[in-house]
Amino acid sequence: MADISRVKFTRHAVEKFDFLKNYGFEIGKGQVIETVLYPSRLDRRGDQFFAVKLMDSKYALRVVYEKRKGFLVVITFYPVRRERYGL
Repeated sequence: MADISRVKFTRHAVEKFDFLKNYGFEIGKGQVIETVLYPSRLDRRGDQFFAVKLMDSKYALRVVYEKRKGFLVVITFYPVRRERYGL
């Protein structure tokens, strides 16, 4: 099992929780961490990883993170339509 204490959030990522709440997306830290640790799909571009996990029948959660000095640092996250990623 992965160590969730090794997952950190940038200030931008922390602010994103309230931002998405204003648009009707109730996303919690646990949901973001679960997406990073157990993604349905994982892509990589350079040093950044893009983890995707299903939220409901219409949306999936996409999390952008990097590995830095033994930590997984969440840069940002956002809901995406499942059809766009073939999920």
